[in-house]
Amino acid sequence: MSKRNEKLSPKNLESLEEHLAGTLQPVAPPKDFVQHLRNRVRLPGRGVIVSRLRDWNKLFLVFGSVMSGLLIVISVARAFYYMFGRRNMA
Repeated sequence: MSKRNEKLSPKNLESLEEHLAGTLQPVAPPKDFVQHLRNRVRLPGRGVIVSRLRDWNKLFLVFGSVMSGLLIVISVARAFYYMFGRRNMA
């Protein structure tokens, strides 16, 4: 029986984990890379988030746009279903 056909038993799994723990060493990313990511990924402050939520006109516009786009996608999908899906069923 080949090794590929063997089932992994807990004993085999433990030996595999021990082998990998010995061969794979943790690697630290370069400090300039981490600093670059920290500069690019910034969460806005609490005050900025609150001010964006208080601008209800823009929030309403975004919500309406998303709902309109969703309605268009559903309508197009239904049209394709009725045009192409019905032919196969008849």
